[in-house]
Amino acid sequence: MIEISSIPNIPPVLIYFAGAALIPLLGKGKVRKIYLIILAALGLICVTLLRPQPPSWVFPILPGFELTLLHVDRLSLIMGYIFVIAGGAAILYSVSTIKEAGQYVCALLYLGSALGAVFAGDFFTLYIFWEIMAFSSLGLIWYSQTERATNAGMRYILFHLFGGCALLGGIIIHYMNTGSIAVGPVELGIGYFLLLMGIGVNTAFIPLHTWLPDSYPKATIAGTIFLSIFTTKMGVYVLARTFSGVEAVAYMGGVMCLYGVIFAILQNDVRKLLSYHIVSQLGYMVAAVGIGTSIAINGGIAHLFNNLLFKTTLFMCMGAVIYRTGKNNLTELGGLAKKMPVTMITCVIAALSISGVAGFNGYISKGMVIHAVELEGMRVLALALMLGSVGTLISFLKLTYFTFFSKNENIEAKEAPLPMLVAMSVTAFLCVAIGLYPKLLYGILPYKEVALHYQAYALGHALGTVELVLMTVFMFFSLGFFVPHEKITRDMDYIYRKVGRGFIWFCEKPLVSFANSIDEGIMRIASSSVWFSRNPVAASRIMVDMMGAVVLRPFNPVYMRYERDLEEVKRMYPGEPVQSLAIGSGVLLVLVFFAFYLAIYLMYGLM
Repeated sequence: MIEISSIPNIPPVLIYFAGAALIPLLGKGKVRKIYLIILAALGLICVTLLRPQPPSWVFPILPGFELTLLHVDRLSLIMGYIFVIAGGAAILYSVSTIKEAGQYVCALLYLGSALGAVFAGDFFTLYIFWEIMAFSSLGLIWYSQTERATNAGMRYILFHLFGGCALLGGIIIHYMNTGSIAVGPVELGIGYFLLLMGIGVNTAFIPLHTWLPDSYPKATIAGTIFLSIFTTKMGVYVLARTFSGVEAVAYMGGVMCLYGVIFAILQNDVRKLLSYHIVSQLGYMVAAVGIGTSIAINGGIAHLFNNLLFKTTLFMCMGAVIYRTGKNNLTELGGLAKKMPVTMITCVIAALSISGVAGFNGYISKGMVIHAVELEGMRVLALALMLGSVGTLISFLKLTYFTFFSKNENIEAKEAPLPMLVAMSVTAFLCVAIGLYPKLLYGILPYKEVALHYQAYALGHALGTVELVLMTVFMFFSLGFFVPHEKITRDMDYIYRKVGRGFIWFCEKPLVSFANSIDEGIMRIASSSVWFSRNPVAASRIMVDMMGAVVLRPFNPVYMRYERDLEEVKRMYPGEPVQSLAIGSGVLLVLVFFAFYLAIYLMYGLM
């Protein structure tokens, strides 16, 4: 019998990259669908066989400079598990909606590069896969083939190019200061802030978050599923590796939690509502990383794991609704509970999970994060996270009620295709399984022993959560403030666009006018120099006469005749070119030139 420990570890990125290369050869029929499902299964098996071990697949580039493709520890392993589970569900879901081979190639490159970044043992390998993630995910937006998607994709890639440049600059400075490229904590300095900014773009720090709700709703139906899984969660993972225990990061998590949930409540577009909830749920993870204790890291990573289950389910459910109805807005939906019952049930499960209702997986991880915050005495942050939970429940009462249960006699729809139903049912089942038996999750967290001592269903915590849920439900149905409306909610990208347009106007108008005036001035000087060089003696006399005319004009009664004579001289210029100068005149001109040169040298050359 072969022992698992004897099987060599293979970087999962190789499976998905090789799989992407073969996609264009398989046509569009059942062969491609079967191949994709087998590929998803192989990726899952590959990660399942990995065990924590010293870095492997190391490639020396320069003396003391090595790229490491496979660094496996408990933190990278749990990230690998959830990426292949959620990614496999997304692949299964996509076989009903994706027709273009190129979109599958983008999706597989995106999934593979995310796994490559997770298991990277050094910053430069991480950076390479980080950039592949950005460009491959762009294809999932542009394959929507609408003008809005094209424009959103441009803004998306500009943000990620900015973040990638900041990340690379921070990596280089960190390497120059320490001589190490191993992924780990960073010393305070310019590199520290550049790295934090680069990671912050992918993690959707406020105000670097606007690319997310701008682009995700405009991607293809399956593309949005993939987008919701990898980029932001990769940011949280790298943040946990590099900035664990930074208090400012913890409070940024609180800001993200509240900011995202407030904007989510205001949305009418279902995918935009879910996109803002990505920002909000990231807040819990970022807050946990900022606290940095073992229970906090467990809570943050547990919430990342759970989030990829319930958020992927929610995006799949709303994708199925859009696929069957062609409608994105809550004001156009309703009455789908009987027409799409499986979609409705899985969506309700995911909504209860993300809202932190007892019995579902979100309750486990949210409680762990808030408990870690309370242990540190950070009451303001704990309050922000609890208010975020209330807002989350309101958002998903709104989403599920107005999508499935409100009256709409005119809507036409039928249940989603079988691959979609299977994918969303698997992830919904895991939401319930982990919620009822959290030890399934505890056993793979970075600090296993600490996790096993956490009592998720302590009586006080469970009763407090039930009271909060009942109060929120009562408030939602009694106040009526949360009925969807067709209105535009402006985020910070409105300011960015205004500033961008103002900058373009400044460049095109005042700056160009100034440049043109400078250009005209230089051309006049050049023309005057050419004019002077044709006959320096005659030109000098004309210049002296012109200055004399200006100075003496008010006092000279015959200046009109004088000006006519001057105009005649100027008309006849250059006359006979000067063949030679007297020695004294030549010496005088040379001395004037050198005096002028010396003055400029003393003024500017020695500064």
